[in-house]
Amino acid sequence: MHRYLTGSFTKIALKIVVGLAIFAGQESYAQQSTSHSPYSQFGLGQIREDLFPQTRAMGGISTGVKYLNGLPTLNIANPASYSGMNRTILEAGMYGNFTQLSNNQSTDQTADFAFSHLAIGIPLSKYGGLAFGLIPFSDVGYSATSTQSLDTLQYRTSLSGEGGINKAFLGYGVSPIKGLSVGANVGFLFGNLYDLTNVNFLNVSNAYQTQMRETRNIRGVAVDYGLQYSRALGKKYNLTVGYSGGLDNRITARRSMIATISDNNNLGDPDYIAPPSDTTSSRILSNSLINLPLKHNIGFTLSKGYNWMIGADFKYTDWSKFQSTQSQTQMEDGYTIAVGGQIKPDPTSVRYLNQVDYRLGFRYSKTPLVYRNQNINDMAVTVGFGFPLPETNFGRTFSQINISAELGQQGTLNNNLVRERYININFGFTINDSWFIRRSLD
Repeated sequence: MHRYLTGSFTKIALKIVVGLAIFAGQESYAQQSTSHSPYSQFGLGQIREDLFPQTRAMGGISTGVKYLNGLPTLNIANPASYSGMNRTILEAGMYGNFTQLSNNQSTDQTADFAFSHLAIGIPLSKYGGLAFGLIPFSDVGYSATSTQSLDTLQYRTSLSGEGGINKAFLGYGVSPIKGLSVGANVGFLFGNLYDLTNVNFLNVSNAYQTQMRETRNIRGVAVDYGLQYSRALGKKYNLTVGYSGGLDNRITARRSMIATISDNNNLGDPDYIAPPSDTTSSRILSNSLINLPLKHNIGFTLSKGYNWMIGADFKYTDWSKFQSTQSQTQMEDGYTIAVGGQIKPDPTSVRYLNQVDYRLGFRYSKTPLVYRNQNINDMAVTVGFGFPLPETNFGRTFSQINISAELGQQGTLNNNLVRERYININFGFTINDSWFIRRSLD
């Protein structure tokens, strides 16, 4: 008689994953935003790359990443990597953001936390590997306020945005010939983006506040693909070269607008918005088709077993065909250069700190946005750690806690623009387990 068994540690992991899945579902429903960038009002918001803390800590290199610590990894940024999986891999995590916004007149600080990723990779032996999960695609979070006068009438206009887009994906990768792997992801994008305009009259106590909310309901399918070639260099080193890309898929934005009025703010709080008391207008606007950017990424990694790995990526995106609304700023092509690596001092040591993965990286991005004749660029230094947990289930289950931090700057003070200085923290939990082991019972 035979049974297929999984480790007891996996049961704990599944409870964690289910809990995070419920949390992710609540976050998706609520459309909470972790962006506080004024530049998120353009395009589809602040785009979140398909990266886990392991690769974020190395500057965001991902195209040529197939192995970490000499073992296969779940790298959804290049689905060709799925072919190398030899254990079931569970990835789940959280994201935190601390941002300082500055212009020539003032400075402000913001902070937020949210779900960052949930993914599972399943090896299919000689048939490759399968992966699926849920990750954020983009989010919007901006606000701006101005006070104006019309004769003796003073009023405050507040512009703000909120919401986000999520991506549920299913991917497959296979190795048709030795050393070469190919794969693809199919992602379903869904979510709501809200642009709000509030008008509050300051010196007329019986005037109504007015709010206009425009909603973009995003739905669509996005396809990305990749290939990798891995080759041993002698007995100690391994080189992986990769390419990944994304089609300029078309998704749908269903647009609607609702205007409401509410009692004027009598509390003296400029940020307070009274609940709406009546709807003055509600209509469905015309739907629009949005071209996602065409993407091309190339990269490589060079590694020495469990000891170290270095790599670099060049990523190109073409946003020139994108236009969400008639009045939106035209976007251009963008690119990112990323370099990074990790080192494990001594994988055979009994000292715990010698078995920790230490990661470092750098990235520079020319974003697709040009605003007030100024290129909006982004750069960051990244650091991170991979803390191994004790092996369980007779060595078949091993896990790791991954933490990364991105210390960066986006934008500029030139032309009266906004400069963002930020610290992004990503926390991830990785579980590698051998599922469905066939055992004989007497």
